[in-house]
Amino acid sequence: MSSRRFVFLDPDGMSAGGWLYVVVEAKTGVFYQQQYGGTACRQGQVEGFLVPLFGPDELDALRELFEKHFRGAGTWNYGWRDDERDRLREIIGALRYWVCDGTTEEPHALQLDEGRIRKTDEAWVPVITPDGPGVLVWFNSD
Repeated sequence: MSSRRFVFLDPDGMSAGGWLYVVVEAKTGVFYQQQYGGTACRQGQVEGFLVPLFGPDELDALRELFEKHFRGAGTWNYGWRDDERDRLREIIGALRYWVCDGTTEEPHALQLDEGRIRKTDEAWVPVITPDGPGVLVWFNSD
């Protein structure tokens, strides 16, 4: 029996769309799959562990950027203008990722992973967490 497991986030597209997660990249044997890229309907997969986030204002801002500014057409391999990158960086930096060492909990800001910006797309944004690199995911608009 294989020790690999696959979890498709929102497989039937019927969630209310109010969720926001980071998949922190790690060798766990669990692979999270996500449709992303707006109407481009790309399929992504990342191995790691899932961390739920709370950020309704930031989720709204992400949706505004990708669904309205970019018209839901996807941005994979896009040449980001400085103002667009600054806006994305600002939104990502406003999200809080809670770190717990078993006794204390402390919030930390996420960071846009500038080295992987060309992989950024609607509902799939490479980020840096206190636990290492990850991918920020949410409900894809298509």
